Amino acid sequence: MIQRFYPKRFELAAFTVHLGFEDFHPQPIQNYCESLEVPYEVISTQIQDIVFQHKKSSHPCSLCAKLRKGALNEAALRHGCNKVAYGHHRDDLIETMLLSLFFEGRFHSFSPKTYWERSGLTLIRPLIYASEAEINSFQNKYQFPTVKNPCPADGHTKRQYVKNMLWTLQKEHPAIKDRLFTAIQSASFDDWPECFS
Repeated sequence: MIQRFYPKRFELAAFTVHLGFEDFHPQPIQNYCESLEVPYEVISTQIQDIVFQHKKSSHPCSLCAKLRKGALNEAALRHGCNKVAYGHHRDDLIETMLLSLFFEGRFHSFSPKTYWERSGLTLIRPLIYASEAEINSFQNKYQFPTVKNPCPADGHTKRQYVKNMLWTLQKEHPAIKDRLFTAIQSASFDDWPECFS
């Protein structure tokens, strides 16, 4: 929809990184992209074998994320893309900050926009101001297709622990996520409003 009125012309391509789990079926996403006439590619990998069989990592999420990003960026470059959009939302930003604070001892989260000089790609996170609840409501209202994550670590991670903790805190203190989001903006990104320019 943005393409209809945005002053700068741009093209879209969609990608799904297939981690190698047999019970992962992205066909609904492919069908949806075809209905929008957006080119779509499933990037086949054996990341699940690397993470769970060869490395047998006790912290599989970090290694998996690095390998997924590498596969996605390679595909984006192959297709001539200059920007990669991740789906991180406001809750992801807050959870990442708390994970860094609790488990690394530093106040840190990701930026809305990052330029990778080595590849020439720019990473953008256009959903950074939207909450997970807003995105879920939007998805339900418009019946966007979703695909279940078959990863055995899903729901059993430090991120899930922080997500559950935040849910409890938000029930007791309804403004807490807003305050954490504001704290991240003021502490980490002095140029936050210009990040998307």
